[in-house]
Amino acid sequence: MAKILLVEDDGDLANLIVNVLNVDRHTVDVVGDGQTAIAQLRLSKYEVIILDWMLPGLSGMDVCRDFRGKGGSTPILMLTSKSTPEEKETGLDAGADDYLTKPFNAKELAARIRALLRRPQAVSAKTLTIGTVTLDPKTVKVYKNGEEIHLLPKEFSLLELFMRYPNQVFSGDALLERVWAAESSASLDTVRTYIKTLRKKIDTDGNTSLIRTVHGVGYCMDN
Repeated sequence: MAKILLVEDDGDLANLIVNVLNVDRHTVDVVGDGQTAIAQLRLSKYEVIILDWMLPGLSGMDVCRDFRGKGGSTPILMLTSKSTPEEKETGLDAGADDYLTKPFNAKELAARIRALLRRPQAVSAKTLTIGTVTLDPKTVKVYKNGEEIHLLPKEFSLLELFMRYPNQVFSGDALLERVWAAESSASLDTVRTYIKTLRKKIDTDGNTSLIRTVHGVGYCMDN
């Protein structure tokens, strides 16, 4: 599950993309021009931006440059009918993270979004703190009450995801998708096991767990 901004002036294509993303339970805001996109990015934070190259008024390239120029680090997937290597290079140089040429397959779009959600972002360099736990993505270290605690790689990835998106509930399937990617051996039981071991390392005896179980839905960390 992610919050996504779709910038696309073709209403039929926008509806198609929204339907594809809704299958993966993403929340999608849709705007149809570059100026509105810039204004929306000032108001809300997104985990992925899907940006059409050709837009009324400001182009997708202009939006991308403006967003990156102001320090925006959200992954950007550029949609365009332009397909030459030179044009792709221009889009990537403007700050896009990935590039999808129209017409595209719905499954490929969904896969590209999943890949971007798994990709570390520039913002990942910031230290994250919830309660007595601090996570430093740059050094890959976690501290509890100022003392380092040692996590397994998947435990660290889980904790970072929860801390990066506090108050957001992730289903077991969403955690599998984000943390374990295409590892076929992982299952919902795997998720439950890692949540259990992670809790033992970050929680304090006698206190409520930092990782909250939302029964029938999933897990989250409250900030």
